[in-house]
Amino acid sequence: MDAQLVTFTGVAAGMVAMPGADFAVVVRNALTSRRAGVACAIGVAGGLVVHTVLAVAGVAAVLAAVPTLFRALQIMGGAYVLYLGYRALRSAARAPESFGAPDGEVEAAAGGSLRQGFLTNALNPKAPITFLSVLPQFVPAGSPAMPRTLLLASIIVALALVWFPVVALLVDRLGRWLRRPRTARAIEGGTGVALSVLGLALLTEALMA
Repeated sequence: MDAQLVTFTGVAAGMVAMPGADFAVVVRNALTSRRAGVACAIGVAGGLVVHTVLAVAGVAAVLAAVPTLFRALQIMGGAYVLYLGYRALRSAARAPESFGAPDGEVEAAAGGSLRQGFLTNALNPKAPITFLSVLPQFVPAGSPAMPRTLLLASIIVALALVWFPVVALLVDRLGRWLRRPRTARAIEGGTGVALSVLGLALLTEALMA
């Protein structure tokens, strides 16, 4: 067994499971419906595929080397996460009876959730830099870089495809309790605050650079 690969899988699992914008947006959508939550989770994994392609193609290296491009992506990502935070806070301020989606709206919500998950991850400017800094450490000296990098990146995507749907299903499993007016309102508000703080942090970092 490749010990280095096992170590990387553990590191990658910790990276994927670390709470952040991806986790928050999946939980928020899972409160709407199981289908919306799983769709959002798949969208997050789709965003990771984008970063995989960037890392393998070397575009991530360009982003790291050209601060202006990195800053532009950072501003876009921060603005989008901040927008999601605003939407969550606005939702939390609505009447408690408005939480959850009617059956007729679940399919439309799933489409929007898939897009939210994808954009939240794809517009994260730190993800390609993370890929670029972590993956090379697990490429054995003298071995072809591209096949190994593809394998490592695929492990991250696979872990995301397991972890985030599990989070969505767990939220749905606890849905009856989580969708109680006060509980849902608190979670929605907390998610809104978390996303807003993350968005502001990205924007501030970009504008102060």
